[in-house]
Amino acid sequence: MSWIVLVLSGVLEAVWATALGRSEGFSRLGPTLVFGGALVLSMAGLAWAMRELPIGTAYAVWVGIGAVGTVGWAMATGAEPASLVRILLVAMIVAGVVGLKVTH
Repeated sequence: MSWIVLVLSGVLEAVWATALGRSEGFSRLGPTLVFGGALVLSMAGLAWAMRELPIGTAYAVWVGIGAVGTVGWAMATGAEPASLVRILLVAMIVAGVVGLKVTH
């Protein structure tokens, strides 16, 4: 169950990071509220997962999922350029996260 919560928390990290960018310095209410809610839920889930998972593994997986989700969304929506090299580098992050899960 800790792994499921950790993955969902990582997804919420991507949500709050994207909302933070769209909040334009907290000047837009909608994205600011999404940021705050997703941040609280993401941190709570990370903290809960760390009760059973090693802190280093849990944090690395959480950050990895959040980073991949954020950059993947940005590339999919055209906010950031997508290239073969960038996609391969993101795939390396995914491989690292999977590796941490497999070796746990």
